[in-house]
Amino acid sequence: QVQLVESGGGLVQAGGSLRLSCAASGSIFRLLAMGWYRQAPGKQREMVAGITSGGNRNYADSVKGRFTISRDNAKNTMYLQMNSLKAEDTGVYYCNRMLTPIPITGWGQGTQVTVSS
Repeated sequence: QVQLVESGGGLVQAGGSLRLSCAASGSIFRLLAMGWYRQAPGKQREMVAGITSGGNRNYADSVKGRFTISRDNAKNTMYLQMNSLKAEDTGVYYCNRMLTPIPITGWGQGTQVTVSS
């Protein structure tokens, strides 16, 4: 099983940027479709961006044009560049396999993103 560790969160003002990282263990990472998920306070966890093993990307409407997902298979790492952050982007961000419905297992501790308005 792939183990995942998220990092890069923090407190930022609205309009600012953050770059999240997801470090994965195991050689199968490069074969997996991966996603970034967000859990806002009082809300269900949702996927905001996904990337296939071949590099095809998809985004939730709420982040299109502002977030960019990428991966470096040589480093077993996935990234989420977040620009033009809004208060509603606040939440804990997790990485995991890109599955529908969302995965039940394999979750890390996540990284907190707080956007002040």
